[in-house]
Amino acid sequence: MHLVLSDASVLPISAELSFEASDPYTVRIAFTGAHSTSTWLIGRELIAHGLLSDSSAPAGTGDVRIWRDEDPSYLLVALSGVEGDALLAGPAESFVRFLNATVSVVPFGNESARMEDEISALIVSLLDA
Repeated sequence: MHLVLSDASVLPISAELSFEASDPYTVRIAFTGAHSTSTWLIGRELIAHGLLSDSSAPAGTGDVRIWRDEDPSYLLVALSGVEGDALLAGPAESFVRFLNATVSVVPFGNESARMEDEISALIVSLLDA
């Protein structure tokens, strides 16, 4: 991926996406640049919506917004955090392949079945508190 700077220059960064079936709503993305690493938890569904969005109506309204670039072969990810804002650009096809791999593990719509045990344990711990 690339970090897009305010002057439109770009810096290369790596982005490592990971998915756990035990947390099926979330994708963890570790962005690593020359001098820092930042890890974000992003909704899997938000990424899917972003692949279908454009700049006129990006997916997301808060700290994370995602959309296809004018060149649809690129996906843009805008992040806002306490340390500032970042705009990242990467090949959309990599995100498509990643999402397809997650869907083979936990199809969209089947996430809650994976969370049943965790939710039950949370309820029990809250009632015992």
